[in-house]
Amino acid sequence: ITDSGFEPETVEIGVGDTVVWTNELSRASWPASNVHPIHSAYPGSGIIKCGTSSADEIFDACQGLETGETYEFIFTEFGTWGYHDHLQSSKFGKIIVN
Repeated sequence: ITDSGFEPETVEIGVGDTVVWTNELSRASWPASNVHPIHSAYPGSGIIKCGTSSADEIFDACQGLETGETYEFIFTEFGTWGYHDHLQSSKFGKIIVN
């Protein structure tokens, strides 16, 4: 996660692969599944699950990552999954899972 946004903006992976986001900004960043603000585009995800026992299973960091912090998610569903920075929703990216 850089000043320019998510780099690369589009990533192509296989089912079961892990994507890791590292915040290289001087401010917090919160990667999460589209759509803003409910984060429910990726199956089973949703901001309402943040803070619950299901939080580790959803495509949502559930908090702002400070500079240098990371968030990782294992993609188990085929498809094209858009995501955004919940704290700056004009920043977005896409994961293509084959």
